[in-house]
Amino acid sequence: MTQARRAVRWVVPGYALLLAVAVTAPLLAPGYLLLRDAVSTPRSYFSDAALGLSESAPRALPQDFLIAALTPVLDGGVVVKALLIAGIFLAGWGAGRLAAELVPDAGIPGQLVAATLAVWNPYVAERLLQGHWSLLVGYGCLPWVACAVIRVRDEATAARWAAVVFWIALAGLTPTGLLLAAVVALACVAVPGTGASRPWCAAGVLTAALLAASPWLTASALGDGLGSSPSPGVTAFAARAEPGLGTLGSLAGLGGIWNAEAVPSSRTMLFALPATLVLLGVVAIGLPAVLRRRSVLPLLVLAAIGVLLPAAAATGPGLAALRDVVEAVPAVGILRDGQKWVALAMPGYAVAAAAAVVTLRGRLRPGATAVVGVVALIAVLPDLAFGVWGKVTPVRYPQGWATVAAMIDAYPADVAVLPADSMRQVAWAGAAPVLDPLPRWVRADVLATGDLTISGHTVPGEGGHARDVQRMLVAGGSPEALAGAGVGWVVVESGSAGTVGDAQRTLQRFPVAYRDEDLTLYRVGGTSRGATPTARAAVIAAHLVWLATLFGAAVAALSGACRRRRGSSSATPDAAP
Repeated sequence: MTQARRAVRWVVPGYALLLAVAVTAPLLAPGYLLLRDAVSTPRSYFSDAALGLSESAPRALPQDFLIAALTPVLDGGVVVKALLIAGIFLAGWGAGRLAAELVPDAGIPGQLVAATLAVWNPYVAERLLQGHWSLLVGYGCLPWVACAVIRVRDEATAARWAAVVFWIALAGLTPTGLLLAAVVALACVAVPGTGASRPWCAAGVLTAALLAASPWLTASALGDGLGSSPSPGVTAFAARAEPGLGTLGSLAGLGGIWNAEAVPSSRTMLFALPATLVLLGVVAIGLPAVLRRRSVLPLLVLAAIGVLLPAAAATGPGLAALRDVVEAVPAVGILRDGQKWVALAMPGYAVAAAAAVVTLRGRLRPGATAVVGVVALIAVLPDLAFGVWGKVTPVRYPQGWATVAAMIDAYPADVAVLPADSMRQVAWAGAAPVLDPLPRWVRADVLATGDLTISGHTVPGEGGHARDVQRMLVAGGSPEALAGAGVGWVVVESGSAGTVGDAQRTLQRFPVAYRDEDLTLYRVGGTSRGATPTARAAVIAAHLVWLATLFGAAVAALSGACRRRRGSSSATPDAAP
């Protein structure tokens, strides 16, 4: 009997792993994830950009620090792909665990439906295509955060508090992931319980979130990334209506990302309408079984808010209000991409989907209901499988990239890059554009404006100094002025569209350090100033706080779980007749 129970215990995580592998199968092959915002390189360093001390806002902290810390011993391509697969796996497994916590009468069949909905949906597909791998790690933590807080509300042991801290810190791999986790955690504080009181629980959640946020809060205070307002991008990043659906319908179906090119093919046609109806139908069937459960209501309310607020923000008045807020407080520019906040709906959706088994128990066996629900959810998004129909695949860098990176690392100084565009579109990297990989591959800081071109309109980034240098190059400015601006190297990346202008007039006066069909490296000889040692030390210390919080909480939570398991095992013989 004990062995049977142990086998059953692994059904949901095994199924979640199967789903995650089905989605990311191409990434199991050698190579690097290089797709739109996703950039992985063999090695990363603790550059000013990786520490959030460059001109760009610290949006990729502490993920860049973690990658820089791991790549001396693990290839960066392996690290990024492993974290992405783990995030999707955690979403499915966590949704099953949350369903078991809140709808125990749904059993394993309900947990399988919850896991399917958490993994097999447009949100996962679109964020994969956009290259938001670290956001998907945070997304995968959300049901675990909810489950951990609910358990603390039931019984506030040290191990359960450690689980709350761990999942919030792990979701904090990016600022967006941390904010999503903190909102889910605060919503679950409202769940009834006899453990930690609501004020203490909320205080604990906020303390954990503050510790996890210390890297990018410190970098924001010491860096220059928040000096300019990102408000011009508010309209460009608003949620988008899909065929047959308004913006509200698209968001309710967990779709509607701003980039129409980062969408699976099945969502670009009228098939999006019945597909959304099926997903919402599975959720709606379970609602009668959970609406009267007070422990589920906070997540259902959060799901409604997670859909309605981004929809409101995509309207004319909503865009105007958001633009005013971002102009007044540039730090809240993180709110521009409204659709990503729909992730808040996933935990509530998953629990309701699991409850569909309970609602239909009088008509169908739980196993039959689970099969129908799982098949329906997968069938309406068939092209999520195998890397969104082969669009998410690893690539290999031409040999010249490693050579150029090694030469720059030998004499690190600011690097200017041409063509003058943050995105690259080269044949060896696939059909989709990708962020320039060079900034994440070298010790030196690569001057990047952060400008993005969306539907023919340019959304300016925060890189003022980088923009000045690029203008100087494109205008064919003097070599002395370029070196005086602190530029040590210029890299020309061939084969990608973008502005070059009269740069050759300047570059022909510099020695060529390396040249092949993909890259040309010029030695300029300027000396970079960079961040102060004090600022770097402060930001590194903040990252160490995050790491200590993450690993310390993990050890405490695992120790508590092992003690509980040993206690359960020792109690079993005494209870036997």
